[in-house]
Amino acid sequence: VTCVEVVEAYVERIKEVNPLINAVVKDRFEEALQEAQQVDKLLSEGPGDDYLEEKFPLLGVPITVKEAFSLYGMPNTSGLVNRRNVIATSDATVVSRLKQAGAIPLGVTNCSELCMWYESSNRVYGRTNNPYDLQRIVGGSSGGEGSGLAAACSVIGVGSDIGGSIRMPAFFNGIFGHKPTTGVVPNDGQFPNAYGVRTSYLCTGPMCRYAEDLEPVLRVMAGPGVSKLKLNEKVSLEKIKFHCMDHDGGSIFVSPVDKEILQAQKKVVEHLESDLGVQVQRVAIHKMKYSFQIWSAMMSSKDSEGQEAQRFTDLLGDHGKPVWPLWELMKWLVGMSSHTLPAIALGLTEKLVNLNLSGKAKLVSMGKSLQEEMEALLGPDGVLLYPSHPTIAPKHHSPICMPFNFAYTAIFNVLGLPVTQCPLGLGSEGLPLGIQLVAAAYNDHLTLAVAQYLEKAFGGWVLPGKV
Repeated sequence: VTCVEVVEAYVERIKEVNPLINAVVKDRFEEALQEAQQVDKLLSEGPGDDYLEEKFPLLGVPITVKEAFSLYGMPNTSGLVNRRNVIATSDATVVSRLKQAGAIPLGVTNCSELCMWYESSNRVYGRTNNPYDLQRIVGGSSGGEGSGLAAACSVIGVGSDIGGSIRMPAFFNGIFGHKPTTGVVPNDGQFPNAYGVRTSYLCTGPMCRYAEDLEPVLRVMAGPGVSKLKLNEKVSLEKIKFHCMDHDGGSIFVSPVDKEILQAQKKVVEHLESDLGVQVQRVAIHKMKYSFQIWSAMMSSKDSEGQEAQRFTDLLGDHGKPVWPLWELMKWLVGMSSHTLPAIALGLTEKLVNLNLSGKAKLVSMGKSLQEEMEALLGPDGVLLYPSHPTIAPKHHSPICMPFNFAYTAIFNVLGLPVTQCPLGLGSEGLPLGIQLVAAAYNDHLTLAVAQYLEKAFGGWVLPGKV
C-alpha cells in the first residue's frame, strides 16, 4: 500500500470513532496527507531500502501526540482555559525526533487539566471516553493517547508520565505503554514541564498497540540518550529472575486490588513457571504500603540546590493572576470556574503537604531506602510483576472518591525505575486487564522483552467492540 492510503485509512478511522471518544482534539489531516505524498515520492525515487530504514526508521508511520507537547501549528494548552489561544511555534524534542525519523503526526490528543489528574477531562476540550465502554474513564494524563490508540486512530503515540500518566491510560485502554528509566528521553517542549526535584521524576515515553513497536520508538525518542540503555543485548527470558507482588500491602488511601486483576496476575505467574520453567519469587515489600505518601513528599521536596518544587496554583495561573483554590471552589459550585474540580482540589491540598515538615523528611528518606531495596532486589536480571492499578477502568467522575489510586504507578516515578504496562486481555465486563513489568534502572530491555513474550501468550491489544 502507499503511504497516502495508510494515512487516509487512519484519517477515516479518526473521523469514524472520534465523535464517540473525543480523543483527538485538533487534527492536521491536510498536512499529514501532503507529508504522505512526499514519502511516496521518496519511495518511488528509490534510494534503497537499507538507506531508508537507517535514516527514516519510522518512515510514513501515522502517530498522535499528547496535546501537552509542542507540535508545530497545533494548540498547546494542557487543558488550561487561559491558554486556549496558545499555538505551538516549534516541536518538542521528541516530536522533532519522531518527525525526522519519518513519522507523520495526525493531530494532538486530550489530557487532564495541567496533566495532574487521572481522568482526561478539561474545560477546553471536554471529556475523553473509553472505547471499550463510553461510560468509563480513559485515565490520565495521557488519556487521549490511550483512548485513540486503543480505538486504532494511530499506530504510536507520545505520552508523558510523572505519576503514571503513560501507564494508567495504557492499562485502562488495553494497550502498551513504557515509562523509560529517568533521564533517558528528553522532556523539553511540553507544558507544564518539570522543575527542581521533579525533573528526576517526569518521563516521556512511547504508547502503542503492539509490544514490538515500543523499542524502535524508544530508540528514536531517546536519540543519543539511547546509549545509556542496553537495547542491543539479547534477552534470555529463562535467565530473568521474576518477582511478584499482588498488592501494596494494604494502604488506607488506596482501593483493594480487584479480584480479576489478581486473577490475571496469577495466570501470568503460572504461565511463566510452566512455559519458561522459572520460579517466580513472591515478595512483600513493606514500604510499598506508603507509596502515595512517599510520592507526595518527594514530589514537593527541595532539590539538591535547595530549589522549591513549583506550586500547582502558580501553574493554574500560568504567569497571570494567582489562583485562589477556595475562591475557585466557590465559583465551581455555581458553575462559574474555568477549572476542573480535581485541579481545584489539588490546589487546596497542596499546602497540607508542607504542614508536617519532619514527617515529610521521614517519608523522603523512606523513599530513598525503598529505592535501594528495589535496586538490590531487581539487580541486573530481575523483573517485578505488580498491578498497574487497583481497579479496572472506573466510571466517569468516580476517581474523585478514590483520588490516590494512582499510587500503584506513581511510586516508580520517584524510584526512577523503567516500567512497561502490558495488556492481558479483557475481563468479565469487557474492560482491559493488565500488569506492570518493573526492572532496575537502565534495564528497560528486560521489561520490553517480557512485554513481547506476554503479548504472544495473552493476546495483547483487543479491538474494542469485537466481543
